[in-house]
Amino acid sequence: MSTTKQDIRALSKEQLMAFFTSNGDKAFRGKQVYEWLWKKGVHHFDDMTNLSLETRLLLNKAFSINHIEVDTMQRSSDGTLKNAIRLHDGLVVESVLIPTPKRTTACVSSQVGCSLDCKFCATSRLKRMRNLNPDEIYDQVVAIDKQSRLYHNKKLTNIVFMGMGEPLMNYNNVLKAIDKITSEEGLGMSPKRIVVSTSGVPKMIKKMAEDNVKFNLAVSLHSAIDEVRTQIMPFNETFPLKDLREALQFWYEKTKRQITYEYVVWDGINDTVKDIQALIDFCKFAPSKVNIIEYNPIDDGEFQQANKSTIDRYVSMLEANNITVTVRRSRGKDIDAACGQLANKA
Repeated sequence: MSTTKQDIRALSKEQLMAFFTSNGDKAFRGKQVYEWLWKKGVHHFDDMTNLSLETRLLLNKAFSINHIEVDTMQRSSDGTLKNAIRLHDGLVVESVLIPTPKRTTACVSSQVGCSLDCKFCATSRLKRMRNLNPDEIYDQVVAIDKQSRLYHNKKLTNIVFMGMGEPLMNYNNVLKAIDKITSEEGLGMSPKRIVVSTSGVPKMIKKMAEDNVKFNLAVSLHSAIDEVRTQIMPFNETFPLKDLREALQFWYEKTKRQITYEYVVWDGINDTVKDIQALIDFCKFAPSKVNIIEYNPIDDGEFQQANKSTIDRYVSMLEANNITVTVRRSRGKDIDAACGQLANKA
């Protein structure tokens, strides 16, 4: 017979209140415990200091808190921190703290491994083992907020779902985590400071729009030509650009919020004027901006960063067409914490 205890953070506040009343206690105990779990982020019942010893023993007997542990932390010369996060079942994911003078950003994971097959990304080489639970996503943010305060003397300001995994393939848990992160009963962060980055799952982009989410959307695009994008991201055969564009049009019509395209330029793959013009045409159906991201090699020769003149040509042609473009320099490359490198040395 299994003696596995239920993870207490799977319960709603109302369920916690009902647990206490069914055990002959006051309902408000449930509210106290809920605040300890989410607003204060404790990982052990014994740390709930305003509860009696008897109450803490009751909780220990009935429940577990399946919290994460920061297994190892690496610090980059540019201040970036990369965490190897050990989950309660022994599996490991990675998260990153990215500091700049004006903000600190948490890059968090949503899956162990990844559901998709982007050829340039180290994480995609790991099979998807499971989705992360909402509390495991939440815990990453809490841990990085603590690191931001400790190492950079300021609270966490932004969150990007650009770590391991495809967030829209773990849709319900990602949304539950964001609800907790943005709730006043949780971390109270503004959804405007959260970006969910997807490789492009049309059905789920439409669902996000229908669900009236308040966070921002980024799409890992990398080519606006189907044959080229399929070479880079083979799942594009299943989710072609026509379907992606239709979903993004629906997103804009519903939300009236601009779309960010994440775009890496590789030598000999998407570095021609034809590639740039296709991107310009793709951007024009809705307000958008393009982040051109410096590429980070993952130890093979297939994908190599395009030269500066090619990047400059992208920028000048996009700007000439009134499309906002930013060239983002990667952070944390020396510890394999930059975009595409997570799990590279796992």
